[in-house]
Amino acid sequence: MKREFILTEDGSHTIFVPEMGEHFHSVHGALQESLHIFINHGYKKVDCNPISILEIGFGTGLNAFLTLLESISVSRGVYYESWEAFPLTAEESGQLNYPDLLNTGRNFFDAIHQAEWGKDIDLTSGFTLKKVEADIRTFVSDRFYDLVYFDAFGPDYQPELWQTPIFERIAACMKKDSRLVTYSAKGQVRRNLREAGFLIEKAPGPPGKREITIAIKS
Repeated sequence: MKREFILTEDGSHTIFVPEMGEHFHSVHGALQESLHIFINHGYKKVDCNPISILEIGFGTGLNAFLTLLESISVSRGVYYESWEAFPLTAEESGQLNYPDLLNTGRNFFDAIHQAEWGKDIDLTSGFTLKKVEADIRTFVSDRFYDLVYFDAFGPDYQPELWQTPIFERIAACMKKDSRLVTYSAKGQVRRNLREAGFLIEKAPGPPGKREITIAIKS
């Protein structure tokens, strides 16, 4: 799969996949998009400590990186599991500029990308990462999650990833009153989430997007 690096409007990188005509993030700002959706409307809205997070779509590792930084700043325990069918190469991840923009150094970001797939890896004393190289359509887990970052390619490009059976599989591994956040505000996506047993809330979107979707497991 050919991938091209693009600078978004906030100066952060995203990746463009020409054969799909799809970007990994909003061209209005990858960093501000992830902070707004997954950190501000996800991580910061769930009170438990420790917190168990499932991410669908590891992508550039930006959501994992931001979550790790937040967990360090507030001394919060995190178990973070992320599913990705097409991981970046080490050369590709090394080009991403998020650590530079956040003035953090590259140690944690590189550790996230260098972590062995399929194993629980302790990146800090309180943050455990498990990356799973697999298709979301095969998702199974023996864990129960407090929060889900649903960050797969968009429903216009991979509609099969946004169907009710996928959301039912995920819901079965979520705790009562747990939270799923996603950038998609499409009506069909929300209907599919409702069919899978979620209560739907709307929230303002990041720059360039009117709304995002929050789904609560009832």
